[in-house]
Amino acid sequence: MDNLEEKIALQVKRLAERMQHKGWSMACAESCTGGLLAKSCTDLSGSSRWFECAYVTYNNEAKSAMLGVPPQLIQDYGAVSEQVAAAMVKGVLEKAGVDLAVSITGIAGPDGGTPEKPVGTVCFGFAIRGGEIESVTRLFNGDRNLIRQQSVLFALDKLLNINRSVGD
Repeated sequence: MDNLEEKIALQVKRLAERMQHKGWSMACAESCTGGLLAKSCTDLSGSSRWFECAYVTYNNEAKSAMLGVPPQLIQDYGAVSEQVAAAMVKGVLEKAGVDLAVSITGIAGPDGGTPEKPVGTVCFGFAIRGGEIESVTRLFNGDRNLIRQQSVLFALDKLLNINRSVGD
């Protein structure tokens, strides 16, 4: 197991403890990570107590059909955009009926990048039931696998921080 995988496993364990302490459930919508966040969460025994489900919406049609992302939004901003990440997380929050949700959409490479959105560009959406949706973009370096792992670790770190910031 490499250092990044160890960090991911540790953050999942921390997140699981916080989620169970609060009695919360979580779901995710993934594109470029292809289910790696869900796999990382469910690698932990007992994750069914807090991890509800995942939507792997790799292509644009799936984002629209499964999560309700308006096709015009994808056309106007591109699938890799904070606008689409926000729509994805809104869709997963509504469809799964959970307390906490995350979405990930990006360009893991090695191809698909542009000067405006190079390989490693990843957009995230975060939402708590009844709260505001937050979207952020990060640029990661490395090969496809490393970009995907860094994306999952970033999402877990942010979910843990959101979870900490909301009172018990």
